[in-house]
Amino acid sequence: MNLNVREIQEKDIDLLADYWLKSSDDFLIGMGVDLSKLPKREDLINMFSSQIKTNIKDKKSYALIWELDSIQIGHSNVNNIIYGKEANMHLHLWKTNTRQKGIGTELVKKSLPFYFDKLEIEKLICQPYALNPAPNKTLKKLGFKFIKKYRTIPGSLNFEQDVNRWELTKENYKTLFF
Repeated sequence: MNLNVREIQEKDIDLLADYWLKSSDDFLIGMGVDLSKLPKREDLINMFSSQIKTNIKDKKSYALIWELDSIQIGHSNVNNIIYGKEANMHLHLWKTNTRQKGIGTELVKKSLPFYFDKLEIEKLICQPYALNPAPNKTLKKLGFKFIKKYRTIPGSLNFEQDVNRWELTKENYKTLFF
């Protein structure tokens, strides 16, 4: 089993759009997605294309593709980027048969250097839906610090929900992974 993480490329855009637009309603709702807020395919494609072309210091979002044996199986991205300071991370395994096997944990671990080194951030924040156990379990296992549980609309595609705020500082990242 060969796991790889790399930056998004043009060839990944259709797969990313398919993930958002072809996943089951139950799956998306389980992640906290408000189905009425899903963008049109054309808007998703334009957003991802723009992200790829934007200079690292000016990115509003920065995506990584997760691969298993050279096949794309998911992605992680950050948004709300304040270059040199912090960003908010999101985690997505696309294929059901890759979930709950520890693969996500390893892929998140492999994603961290991209975020801390390329964006030169001091803090990585992740705020998964409190009722979605997988990302919460992964973050705890990787050493993210639980900050608080609170109610909010965590992103542009979400409904109001309880989220768990987890943080990993650059200092803790270096201690845990080096």
